[in-house]
Amino acid sequence: ATGVLPVLLGTATKTQDLILNHDKSYVADFKFGLTSDTLDIWGEVKELEKPEIKKEEILALIPEFTGEIEQIPPMFSAIKKNGQRLYDLARQGIEVEREARPVTIYRLELAEFDETEKSGVLTVSCSKGTYIRTRCADIGSALGCGAVMSGLRRTEACGFTLDRAYTF
Repeated sequence: ATGVLPVLLGTATKTQDLILNHDKSYVADFKFGLTSDTLDIWGEVKELEKPEIKKEEILALIPEFTGEIEQIPPMFSAIKKNGQRLYDLARQGIEVEREARPVTIYRLELAEFDETEKSGVLTVSCSKGTYIRTRCADIGSALGCGAVMSGLRRTEACGFTLDRAYTF
């Protein structure tokens, strides 16, 4: 994952609570026909058969994945359950039940799709707490072929945009 990450210094740190609660925008790469334990390409990947997905199928499905939704956080996340981070439990091979959380997908668009490679790019604007890799996996599941997120770039956070960001 790359992109915008607001960093506060000095007295600006007093605004930290406000910044964490802001909406974000992303560009996410995905690939159909794969699943993984982390819901992204960096986990333990299992290849499924190569799906025959058409761009029109994805476009028809996208409206179902926008708006106010309930999303179950992935096991590989920093959320705590009984005082332990989910990713620590997941690394031990322990899976626990997670409660769905309300999130909002304001915009979800298919920016690119390569029917030969079965991969593409989504642009997403969403509320805090949204897991984009879960959205990719959910879309793949709805199409019956699985999907993983293969790249993620945050293009906006807390009103700060990529074109005004600095690199280290």
